[in-house]
Amino acid sequence: MKSPAHRTRDIERQAGYLKPEHCAPPPPRGNSGTMWFIRDSCGIACGVITWLLVFYAEFVVVFVLLFPAKNVAYSLFNGVLFNVLAFLALASHARAMCTDPGAVPKGNATKEFIESLQLKPGQVVYKCPKCCSIKPDRAHHCSVCKRCIKKMDHHCPWVNNCVGENNQKFFVLFTMYIALISFHALLMAAFHFVFCFEEDWAKCSNFSPPTTVILLILLCFEGLLFLIFTAVMFGTQVHSICTDETGIEQLKKEERRWAKKSKWMNMKVVFGHPFSIAWLSPFAAPDHGKADLYQYIV
Repeated sequence: MKSPAHRTRDIERQAGYLKPEHCAPPPPRGNSGTMWFIRDSCGIACGVITWLLVFYAEFVVVFVLLFPAKNVAYSLFNGVLFNVLAFLALASHARAMCTDPGAVPKGNATKEFIESLQLKPGQVVYKCPKCCSIKPDRAHHCSVCKRCIKKMDHHCPWVNNCVGENNQKFFVLFTMYIALISFHALLMAAFHFVFCFEEDWAKCSNFSPPTTVILLILLCFEGLLFLIFTAVMFGTQVHSICTDETGIEQLKKEERRWAKKSKWMNMKVVFGHPFSIAWLSPFAAPDHGKADLYQYIV
């Protein structure tokens, strides 16, 4: 087994079909610190809606569920817990949205670059005709990002980005933290309903009873919807990571050309090596260490 740095493939099976003379030179690379952001109106709208829904839940939890509570310790504990989880959810969302998912350099299928690969006789490569790039193994072209993405799982409009090699950790954390705050909000809303049924509704909220009921019903609907969606997505992502097979690879039933690793090693490839509390942090970029991203069967 080995992991060649430039192992690539060619759908035509002939390097001559690459026609590098038809490719314009790649654009100059900007500052490495430039933020990655996809200018897609649908994705931007979905991202804004996500943040607004979290802020709505924050408002209802703080001003309807916790402030009127008589038990200060209950309000303080749940307020801190919910706010920390909500902050981590939004931070994970921002990192998933603004992190380069693993885009292949655009327009690098030039004669000079192909010669620099020093390909062996008979070795073939695959050029993406859409972005004029040499496509590595396990990379797929995204029509929204207009780039080939390494280990692309899918394009998610809710984070306005592809989920790929470099940002899958942040996407998984986003789904996990959203599921946790949804469950937490539903739990607090259930306790509040029980409390208000036993007490006077006018005393259990700073708002009028009809307003309180409407706010809580909307919160429960939002929490239940997002809990189901993100929990399913979280489970799907963890399964995809453990089996080392992206969503696109499963959908297309692509032939497995990479070596099989243990589930624990696959988790380290995404979240970092070795295991640490940084796995739960959206501020820590995964350090792969000894976790080899690509191992191929030869």
